[in-house]
Amino acid sequence: MASIVATSLSTREKLLRAGEASSRLTQLSTAQKNAILMVMAGALETNAENIIEANRKDLETSGLVGAMRDRLLLDADRIRLMAAGVRDVAKLPDPTFETLAEWLRPNGLRIRKIRVPLGVVGIIYESRPNVTVDTVALTFKTGNAVVLRGGKEAAHSNQRLVEILTQVVGVPEGAIELLDSSTRDSVHELIKARGLIDVVIPRGGPELISYVTENATVPVIETGAGNCHIFVDDSADLDMADGIVINAKTQRPSVCNSAEKLLVHERIAAKYIPRIVKKLIENGVEVRGDENTLRLATGMNVIAATTSDWGEEYLRLCIAIRVVSGVDEAIAHINRYSTKHSEAIVTYDEEHARRFLRQVDSAAVYWNASTRFSDGGEFGFGAEMGVSTQKLHCRGPFALAELTSTKYEVIGNGQVRR
Repeated sequence: MASIVATSLSTREKLLRAGEASSRLTQLSTAQKNAILMVMAGALETNAENIIEANRKDLETSGLVGAMRDRLLLDADRIRLMAAGVRDVAKLPDPTFETLAEWLRPNGLRIRKIRVPLGVVGIIYESRPNVTVDTVALTFKTGNAVVLRGGKEAAHSNQRLVEILTQVVGVPEGAIELLDSSTRDSVHELIKARGLIDVVIPRGGPELISYVTENATVPVIETGAGNCHIFVDDSADLDMADGIVINAKTQRPSVCNSAEKLLVHERIAAKYIPRIVKKLIENGVEVRGDENTLRLATGMNVIAATTSDWGEEYLRLCIAIRVVSGVDEAIAHINRYSTKHSEAIVTYDEEHARRFLRQVDSAAVYWNASTRFSDGGEFGFGAEMGVSTQKLHCRGPFALAELTSTKYEVIGNGQVRR
């Protein structure tokens, strides 16, 4: 029976089942995995009404409002998008068992470096049930078992989604396990399960990520909070800048790749700040600003920014604006305050753009484009496990290839070392 139905199982028992499933997953061919993923996508669409009903229960009890409630919400369109993401993953090349390098040694040994699944992947995330589906699709495609620990606010949604996905014919028992989210105990058990979990991925706010990275005894791929910046340079096309700023701030303000800070070159500040502040306010954005911004936007209800504003991730319709002397000060400000997620420069000056792209120490850096593109789907990955802001193993939006490790196959004909 589907793993989620076995609600009486302990966390350890579910981890053991996942470990057993991981070896069975490696026996599935790419064609078999793709066929199962396509059935999963269809099952999501067929069961859309049941998913929405489960989600409605979460919405009624979550206590979330505004942007955080929007993260939790599932409707017919979002379910269609989730299903489309699963189909996109099915259509992508399978990285598992790909030969990365091969060479022949003078002693006749043939050495081959290949990609292999990580094994059992744990993910801890908050009130975004779409992450459940994205994660299952990516781990299944790469032959990994997955242990999901979603937020308690999305408990009904996650349970229904996992029930649907595990009941697809061909999914090995234990390949998709969902942990209890009513207390923090399961988080602690998961991140301490050395020997049962190969890697754990925290995906959520700074508090969750810090707790996992500081307490885990298993390897962690750290996904980062977003304090994303846009710098409007003195040579920028202001119409282009308007479009990028408004999109990056308002298109979906509750996500980590939305813009939280706007830096403006002092040479165009008198012209640009009043115009962009007006447009932001018209779009319902609360605007905060440094002394120069307050002076240039007199009478426009701009709130004085404090020191804490520059490092804060708002995750709502709020942005802070600062005037800078040029690209070098913009880079210095970003490298000091950003979470190393995604930053953008709007400019026609190629030298400034190249300097920005090279020197800003973030996972994704944009030239004349919105930070909202920092997403696995937008990068062509079908979906994503998260956006990594660390520098080991993977960085930026990561998906199929980053869910593999490597091993060496060494083929001989009786060689012994002397």
